[in-house]
Amino acid sequence: MTGVARTIVVIEDEATIAEAVAARLRSEDYAVEIAVDGPSGVQLVERLRPDLVVLDLMLPGLDGLEVCRRIQTNKWVPVLMLTARDTEEDIEAGLAAGADDYLSKPFSARELAARVAALLRRSDRAAMSRPDALQLRIGDLTLEPQSRRVENSSGLVHLTPTEFDLVYYLASRPTQVASRDELLLQVWGYEIASGGRTVDSHVRSIRRKLGASTIRTVHGIGYAVDQ
Repeated sequence: MTGVARTIVVIEDEATIAEAVAARLRSEDYAVEIAVDGPSGVQLVERLRPDLVVLDLMLPGLDGLEVCRRIQTNKWVPVLMLTARDTEEDIEAGLAAGADDYLSKPFSARELAARVAALLRRSDRAAMSRPDALQLRIGDLTLEPQSRRVENSSGLVHLTPTEFDLVYYLASRPTQVASRDELLLQVWGYEIASGGRTVDSHVRSIRRKLGASTIRTVHGIGYAVDQ
């Protein structure tokens, strides 16, 4: 890896997990700093302005959801949430707080590294201007890729960067069904077929914000957006 190393903050109170995560990411040439509780994690992110945050859901001081909300207040930063509680409610709460993806404990170091690399690639793409990207209208929904604004008949709706990319990808191919593996590759940039539950969780979060009929489930295949 050349140039300045990308900076990652790991906020994790279990020392063995924090050190294992940091060691793997450092082996990939990232610069890694660790915080062991919620308040120090928020302070570390504010001081370093990292390229990505790996964040445990259950932390002393402030839980991961509150940490995620606070670090996303001024400037969006990609967040990979770690959780030992992987119920739908816990996962969707993490996504609603601003997390881009999650890994359930225990997880493999290989998958952690792959997810981090993919999130950083997505962050880089999101930061680049897309003059050729078109405004899309699906029903009463308007998607503006330049400003990444989403509006429906009720007004502006806040979507996380990942949620926006997922809806935009489906809306740009109306009526076409995309499999979970296709969405993981095209939206998340995951080249390994792992993380189908991530797609499902994001779809549920989007439906809560935009309406249950926004994204159609094609059972056994994947998802689609109709015109």
